[in-house]
Amino acid sequence: MIGEDPPVIDLDELDFSKSNGLIPVVVQDYLSREILMVAYANREALARTIETGLAHFWSRSRRKIWLKGETSGSVMKVVEILADCDGDAVIYRVIPSGPACHTGSRSCFFRKIYRRI
Repeated sequence: MIGEDPPVIDLDELDFSKSNGLIPVVVQDYLSREILMVAYANREALARTIETGLAHFWSRSRRKIWLKGETSGSVMKVVEILADCDGDAVIYRVIPSGPACHTGSRSCFFRKIYRRI
């Protein structure tokens, strides 16, 4: 399986039922492999991402779909989407045009909790 392309699945094979119609989306920089952010998507947000090639998510606070970069200009071009083995989480592998975090940081993961050498 190493070096092989993963099998292609359909949106109907994803399990949106575990979190009230949402699945977690890990956003990873395609080139550096750095984790940029984690968000949620419903089926429609995922479908829009596939249709447009730009990262769309479901805002749990605003209760609507949002296009990453719609107001900031920091859009994310999606190169590929991978599903986990259970079909209840995905990774958007992206090429970002700017910072991922609303703070202006490249990644939302910049605060250290623990490190063991």
